[in-house]
Amino acid sequence: MSAILLDTSYLISLADPARAHHQTAVSYLREALKRGVPLYLSAIAASEFQVKQAVTDLPLRNFEVLPFNIDHAMTAGLLMRDLKRDAGDDRSAVKDDIKLIAQAICESLTHILTEDAQTLVKYLERLNKAGTSSVKPILLADGFDTAWFENGQRGLLGDATD
Repeated sequence: MSAILLDTSYLISLADPARAHHQTAVSYLREALKRGVPLYLSAIAASEFQVKQAVTDLPLRNFEVLPFNIDHAMTAGLLMRDLKRDAGDDRSAVKDDIKLIAQAICESLTHILTEDAQTLVKYLERLNKAGTSSVKPILLADGFDTAWFENGQRGLLGDATD
């Protein structure tokens, strides 16, 4: 793992102790900081978060802010051109998710932390299967797992790290 992009749904869970995956979100933040793994906050995710809560409520000093630039825009456009959106999926949500994925691709970020299995993870997996992306989604619903920080390496059964 070299760097993580933070999705809006991750940020919401991080900021709200009442959310089901809040503790998992906090655990990933702490582990990334402990290991020196850069955490990127996209300007897109920041604007989505700001709709319901001030982005300044987040621990911004721990994040590198990632503006959306022309390279990201061109990559997102190409991804959208070739991606078939499912009929039931909200067009604007899919577009924002593709913009985040494009940023991760352009900036060579290896992972996206998210709670969004419905659109972001679904479309990211399609792009990975097509060979357009190699960014790995970390889904909060799967719980905290240090293996993400060890290139997927898990300890042996009975090992204290399991």
